Amino acid sequence: MIVFKDPVLSDRAWVENCFSRSGNQGCEYSFVTLFVWKDVFHQQAARLDGYLLERLRGRLGGAYLFPAGSGPLLPALEALAADARERGEPCRLVCVTPEQRAQLAAVWPGRFTEEEDRDGFDYLYDIDRLADLPGRRLQSKRNHINRFESICPDWSVEEIGPENLAECAAMDREWNRLRRGQPESEEETLADERHALSLAFCHYRELGLSGLLLRAEGRVAAFTMGSPIGPDTFDVHFEKAFSDLPGAYPLINREFARWLRERHPGLRWLNREDDMGLEGLRQAKSSYHPDRMVEKSTVELLDAL
Repeated sequence: MIVFKDPVLSDRAWVENCFSRSGNQGCEYSFVTLFVWKDVFHQQAARLDGYLLERLRGRLGGAYLFPAGSGPLLPALEALAADARERGEPCRLVCVTPEQRAQLAAVWPGRFTEEEDRDGFDYLYDIDRLADLPGRRLQSKRNHINRFESICPDWSVEEIGPENLAECAAMDREWNRLRRGQPESEEETLADERHALSLAFCHYRELGLSGLLLRAEGRVAAFTMGSPIGPDTFDVHFEKAFSDLPGAYPLINREFARWLRERHPGLRWLNREDDMGLEGLRQAKSSYHPDRMVEKSTVELLDAL
């Protein structure tokens, strides 16, 4: 049985190295995601030759992430199959991309089933489009921003750092207080996110996070933060804005894209992660007309047990 361990901050260097070598743009291939969501999804990691192996537990039960790294793939996959067999569980791989399915088909031909996970698709946007909001399709975003600027002409943005992290945490507490009474499934999702975000706040610098806050009328009206996935993609892990200030969301979104573009000239894509099957979130992400989607499936080995 593979010895999986809870991720700790000192794992960041080797984990990021494996994720970078995988070339995957999905939000799961980020040390920040692994670390801040580890308690919610019981995520654990192990090293095998040139690969990171990750075990987690979600709504389907025990599962694995597709091995991240480089080198011969078959030994890593067979190690996961043997681990699942010893645990008496199916060998299930989640968040499998089309490229990874092709790799599976080459080494495990006819040995697995697959099911699309639309709720887990990540939304990718060209950074220039989010920074400039050009064209008729994004006219509504520009209109919302204009409305915000007319209501709050004194708005400003600040880089998130030790001096204002506590204000962001306070804003998040108030944001969640205003959403009490949501349907049970959404309440659970919000509770999970609060826990993940609390870890991000506590270990902001150690995790290599970057963020921006929007200040208006003397208070933090919105904030966003994320981390790189590879050389040309940046993952937006968290984004919050008060709904009583129309236009706060598109404004922090635009300003963060501009800020990142200036700081990281090699960035091309912003990954704004998945919609978790929440209709409102799906509409919000779709309204920006994503340039690409990171498609994902759940794969199960037929002869693992």
